[in-house]
Amino acid sequence: MADALITASTAEFHAALANGGKLGGLDVGTKTIGLAICDAGWHFAGPAETIRRTKFTQDLEALRGFVGREHVVGLVVGLPLNMDGTDSPRTQSVRAFARNLAPLALPILLWDERWSTQAVERAMIDADVSRAKRAGRVDALAAAHILQGAIDALVNVGDGS
Repeated sequence: MADALITASTAEFHAALANGGKLGGLDVGTKTIGLAICDAGWHFAGPAETIRRTKFTQDLEALRGFVGREHVVGLVVGLPLNMDGTDSPRTQSVRAFARNLAPLALPILLWDERWSTQAVERAMIDADVSRAKRAGRVDALAAAHILQGAIDALVNVGDGS
C-alpha cells in the first residue's frame, strides 16, 4: 500500500480528493483533540466534538470512529507554527501525530492554525459566552475555524483560482 498523502499543499490535497466528500478538521492539543466536519461540497465547517487524549492507540480508535460515522474522506490537521512561520517543538509533535494517522489511510492536509484558537476565543468573548462554556467548546470550534480556512482555499483551487 502506498503511503497516505500528508501535505501542506492545497493543490496536492485537492487532487487526492478529486471526487470531493466530507472532510474532518483536527485541532490537536496536548490534552484534547478538537474535531470538526464539513459538508461534502466543502461549503461550511462546523464543530463536531472534543476527544480527551489518552494513549495514542485509544486516540486513533476514537478518530477511526469519527471518520467512519461521518464518512470522512480526508483530514485537515491544524499545524501550530511560530508567528514567523517557522516550526516549533509543538509543530514537530503535530507532524508526528499526522504521520501516525497512517492506519486511517486518508489524505491529510497540514493547515496553518496560528490564529485559530485566539480567533475563536475572541468570538466567544464577544458573544458573551461564559469562561466555563468557552473551555468546553474552544477545541472543536478551533478545529472548525481551521477546517473552514482550508475548505475556502480548496474551493479556490477547484475553481482554478
